Amino acid sequence: MSSDRLPAIAVQEVSKQYRYGAGADGRLADALQRWTRAAVRRGPRTDRDMFWALRGVSLQVMPGELVGVIGRNGAGKSTLLKLLARITTPTEGQVLMRGRVASLLEVGAGFDPELSGRENVFLSGAILGMRAREIADKFDEIVAFSGVERFIDTPVKRYSSGMFVRLAFAVGAHLESDILLIDEVLSVGDAEFQRKCVAKMAAISDQGRTVVFVSHNLHAVQQLCPRAYLLDGGRLATTGPTDEVVSRYLELVGASSESGTTDVGGLNRAGSGDARLQRVALLDHSGNPTERLFLGQTVRALLTFDVAQAIPDAIFQLGVSTADGMRLATAHSTDGGKPSHALEPGVHTVEVAADLGMLPGNFLLDVAVYHANESPIDHLDGALAFHVVNVGEAADDRYPLREIRGAIRPRSTWSVVRDSGSPMTSGSTQSGSS
Repeated sequence: MSSDRLPAIAVQEVSKQYRYGAGADGRLADALQRWTRAAVRRGPRTDRDMFWALRGVSLQVMPGELVGVIGRNGAGKSTLLKLLARITTPTEGQVLMRGRVASLLEVGAGFDPELSGRENVFLSGAILGMRAREIADKFDEIVAFSGVERFIDTPVKRYSSGMFVRLAFAVGAHLESDILLIDEVLSVGDAEFQRKCVAKMAAISDQGRTVVFVSHNLHAVQQLCPRAYLLDGGRLATTGPTDEVVSRYLELVGASSESGTTDVGGLNRAGSGDARLQRVALLDHSGNPTERLFLGQTVRALLTFDVAQAIPDAIFQLGVSTADGMRLATAHSTDGGKPSHALEPGVHTVEVAADLGMLPGNFLLDVAVYHANESPIDHLDGALAFHVVNVGEAADDRYPLREIRGAIRPRSTWSVVRDSGSPMTSGSTQSGSS
């Protein structure tokens, strides 16, 4: 077999096991910490202390391919990328990488806030394996891509988060690697920057370089990647054309909340944790949990929060997103000038109704609670999946076209009049009013 037909990436029956509560691999401080814990540990180690982040995963990516990796939180996507980037090693199996590897797993890792943008370009480039001459040759291109030309000699501690991310991604994206690993870069930055990222990744693939793209943004994965892998529970659930893999993923998401209610206590989340969402339910007109809504039906949700310590200024948020993570609508408990809520420790139930007029399709509920200063207390995207059927509460109410376009049907008033060429009088006839 010729060398150009050998896979750029070959993952062979790879498994990765972690210990609950253990730190990252490879650092001396973590090794000493693990040794100390082992020294004072009482009793033998049991299987309950361990968990498998990946189990028996095999895959191949050919040179020049652009493949996506999707899956729910905790499915093993980031663990797989860390193995490919050689940040950690597999517990079982083998990972073969052919060529120079660049990874954008934590955009901005290695940036020094005290250094200027110019200095950080050279520092970050060196960390990613670029030679000084290579960085200098690409410097103008990197800065132009990032859009921070005016601030390139300003310390990055004064950058906005968007400026910081754009510059960091620009450095990694311009590294002349054979294989580029990208994790959730499209979750940051504005829409214009995200479009530039998509275009850049497509250009990298067109140059014959291999790209592995991990993202919850299913639309971007479908747009970029002809082929994708779906991980579920640490195992490879399916692979194939991206549209088919995304369809399988949506089936899994829907199956996780078929009753219209789900315990979210174990999901990944962001925030201080002073209050934690424990349960979310979508309600029908009778107040019973449901996973399906009628066309145009009001979205009603019941949220259960466990408050650990008093919060004087809680603001609740309910979002509705498409299955690929695109936010469609957001409602806050302070909308219309309403005050924030003072919460005492204990369990609190929040009921919210949002009259959105949803069109048929698959959607996700995003739930969050914030302080009035916008710092997150608990934030979960995709806390519950639900489906809107193409049948209204009135039997004759359906979407009129074969192809459903959009996701929300606003309340509207229509009036059709016959234009006779003369001013309308009180005797004019109207039809089709609603």
